[in-house]
Amino acid sequence: MSEEQAFHGFTKETITFFLTLKKNNNKEWFEGHRHIYEAQVLEPAKAFVRAMGPLLKTISPNIIAAPKINKSLFRINRDTRFSLDQSPYKTNLGIYFWEGNRSRMDSSGFYFHLEPPKMLLGVGYYMFSGHLLERYRRAVVHPKFGQDLAHIIEKIKKLGEYELGGKHYKRIPAGFDPSHTNAELLLHNGLHAAWERDIPKEFFGAELVDFVFEKFRAAAPLHRWLVAITAGTHFG
Repeated sequence: MSEEQAFHGFTKETITFFLTLKKNNNKEWFEGHRHIYEAQVLEPAKAFVRAMGPLLKTISPNIIAAPKINKSLFRINRDTRFSLDQSPYKTNLGIYFWEGNRSRMDSSGFYFHLEPPKMLLGVGYYMFSGHLLERYRRAVVHPKFGQDLAHIIEKIKKLGEYELGGKHYKRIPAGFDPSHTNAELLLHNGLHAAWERDIPKEFFGAELVDFVFEKFRAAAPLHRWLVAITAGTHFG
């Protein structure tokens, strides 16, 4: 990787861009400031993906890190077709590293999210598609896989830095025992560990890569469990 392509951190201009976009969420303003978006958001985000990819492969060898829009980089344009909010642009930066043969949003992975003044990191599945939801539920109550998941979640919670997300339903799905020790996990339609804080000082330097990687690595057992149960044929 050339010095020009290396990741040196994001800048204060990265944050200012999103804060100002939030107040001027229209095509005219964006086009007038596209050069700032490309220089202060897009290019360092691509460099971040190139730097993070090899590190993630040390703990998940099949991870996909593709520094392109609609790959690891989420597009800034919003899909407004079915939304009451017609704002054309997202006021955040989303980056995803995923694993598996399915589409990125149908795969477990590692997520980086900047939305000033906060930075969020997530590991796991945001939402299961129908057939994967059923497979997940069967794994939750499986004697071995269910116990493995309970231990993984217990260890992550003990770290005191992550919130378990994805709980959605109010009732245990039909056909499952509501007294099962993992019954609470059956209320999920996604499963992820999320870390969220004010933007840290590491954001502005190359050390952000190691900072984020350590957060990802701590919750990586959840990702590996999800990859295993959604890739296998044990649960339908």
